[in-house]
Amino acid sequence: MAQESTLRKTRNFIGKTLIVVILLAGAVIFLFPFLWMLSTSLKTPQEIIAIPTVWIPKKLQWQNYSVALSYFPFLRYLANTLYLVMMNMLGTVLSSALVGYAFARLRWPGREFWFKILLATMMLPATVTMVPQFILFKNFGWLDSYLPLIVPAFAGSATNIFLLRQFFRTIPNSLSECARLDGCGELRIFWKIILPLCKPALATVAIFTFMFTWNDFMGPLLYINDKMRYTLSYGLRTFQIQSDSKWHLTMAASVVVALPSLALFFSFQRYFIEGITLTGLKE
Repeated sequence: MAQESTLRKTRNFIGKTLIVVILLAGAVIFLFPFLWMLSTSLKTPQEIIAIPTVWIPKKLQWQNYSVALSYFPFLRYLANTLYLVMMNMLGTVLSSALVGYAFARLRWPGREFWFKILLATMMLPATVTMVPQFILFKNFGWLDSYLPLIVPAFAGSATNIFLLRQFFRTIPNSLSECARLDGCGELRIFWKIILPLCKPALATVAIFTFMFTWNDFMGPLLYINDKMRYTLSYGLRTFQIQSDSKWHLTMAASVVVALPSLALFFSFQRYFIEGITLTGLKE
């Protein structure tokens, strides 16, 4: 028995060690592009093209950041991006939560049918609807404005509606029934009872929306013409084209643009993981 117990402990130790090694290897693979971008942003132009490759700069060129950000109106693009991010987060979270609540907690004719139609829209690639949306917004006279980048957020997102609907279904119906007995309407139940219990799922939707809007390049490319309305991702691309292969400056600007996304994820990763883990527990 003692020998079997020792053998079992040895196997468990080896298994856990292999898992840790695999996770560390995966972490290094995923971190390498960012670390290379960070290293390049602190190099001189000569070190970037040097052979053999210079992995760590001899002298950190911190001035690359100030020089890179002076090439384009960074603060203006940052303000534009933050405005779009806040409006998209507000619209997506609110509209997706309302629709998800209706699919999860309310009984109405055709609910399952329309939910299947909603799920079917997730199979449509964005490129399929790109041209019809552009024509629609052009006819509305919304080109060269932020309306095409904001208004769709207030119409909900199929993926986020599905995520919130699944999370809402994990909340006991007895809470809603007790509130109805006390005279609460559906909107008050939704606002006072359901939403406070769904912070992990709402945080997950907010993080997804932030990441998508912050990194969105195609939307501003299609609808924005005025340079003073550019977002950071669009402005970074134009800077890359105009900088004439000054990769140290391009990488410095890229690091600055990428940092808010990383900071947001690591700050709210507990809510993010909890929201993803609990979604879909109840069918």
